[in-house]
Order: sequence, then structure tokens, then C-alpha cells
Amino acid sequence: MININFVPDDYVQNSESRRTNLISLVLLMVVMVALGGSFMIIKVRQRACNAQEKLVNTRLNQMQENIKQFEELQTKRKAMMKTALTTTELLEPVPRSVLLASLTNSLPRGVSLLRLNLVQKEPNRAGQVATSKYQAAQAEKAAAQSRVSQEQLLETHIDIGGVAPSDLQVAAYIERLGNSTLLDNVALVESKEHKTEDGTFRQFKLTAMLRKNVHLTKEDIERIRAGVNAIWNF
Repeated sequence: MININFVPDDYVQNSESRRTNLISLVLLMVVMVALGGSFMIIKVRQRACNAQEKLVNTRLNQMQENIKQFEELQTKRKAMMKTALTTTELLEPVPRSVLLASLTNSLPRGVSLLRLNLVQKEPNRAGQVATSKYQAAQAEKAAAQSRVSQEQLLETHIDIGGVAPSDLQVAAYIERLGNSTLLDNVALVESKEHKTEDGTFRQFKLTAMLRKNVHLTKEDIERIRAGVNAIWNF
């Protein structure tokens, strides 16, 4: 049987053309929607990146501020340490390590130190009684004009304890300490004899005072620490 198509060819071509245009339009809309979605995603990500960048910048500025404050604190700390060291040098013109080196380097052979105690006291003014009101006023005026700090008026008393083979070594040690430029008023408190299985020895106690207005140079400190006086042998 023969099929006869009664639809004109122009209509068929127009239908196919409309269908093609419709498909193209749908595809174009899909592409546009995809592009719009991609653009929106990019904008959202860009905003998120900007927010994160602002947060990072804020933290960075805060860290820089903290570093600046830390550096300022370190500068203040160094200044305070320098001031403290200067004050210590003013209050303690003779370092204790130098004093200890002088005491140990002056030891005769066979003598050992067992105890060392340093105490700062105010000078005893009980015996300094003015004979008249005029003298008392002059003393107060002189004290006010001198402007000497209370710390500089303190006296450093030293208690020394040790052992020696005999009193001869103790006497030699007292003589060496008396000739020291750091000490004054070196005196023997007691010296007792002790017997052991290995022999006898003397346990002694000394007192001394640190000289006032002692100013040691760098060479003096190096000489004392080097133990120049240690070459003495008894």
C-alpha cells in the first residue's frame, strides 16, 4: 500500500526549524543558568576569602601589637636590670664573690673555712653624745649637707669560722686578713682545740668589718680573683 503524505514540505521544514530553535533556546537557558550559578558561587567564595583575609589581617595586626608591647617590656626590663645592677654596685661596692675570693686566697696551708656570715648593721652611735646643743646642731647640719643615703652608712660585719692545724696558722691568717685592703678590725673570738683519731686541730672564730669607701678597679678584682695572695705558704 502506498503512503501518501498530505503535509506540505514547507510545514515540515518550519516544524523542524522551530524544534531546533526551541532546543537551542533551552540549551542557551541551561548554559545561562550554569553561568549564573558559577558566578554566584564565585562571588560567595570571594566574600568568604575577603572575610578570612580581614580576619587574618586583624590577627596579624594584633600579633604585631603584641610583639611591639613585648619589645617595649624587654626594653623596660633591660633598663630596670641596669638600674638594679647600678644600685647593687652602689649599695655593695665590693662584690661578695670578690670578698670570698680574698678570704679563701689568704688561707695558709692546712687552714679551711667552715662558716662565713655577712651582716649589715647600722653604726653604733650610742657613744657619740654631743657635749652641747651647738655641737648637736652642727652634727645634724653636717649630716643634712652630706646627703649620704642610709644604705651607704651601713657597716658590713663578717663572721668567719674555720679549722687550722695549730694557733700558728690562725695567727698567720689573722695577719693576712689584717693586711687586706678590704677588711678592717680583724679580731679573734675564740680558738678551741679538738682531738680526733687522726690528730688534733684548732677550731677558730674570727670577726672583721668591711672597709668603708672601698673602690676596686677592674684590675684589683682580677688580681684578687686570680689568687695572687694564694702564693703565700706557711
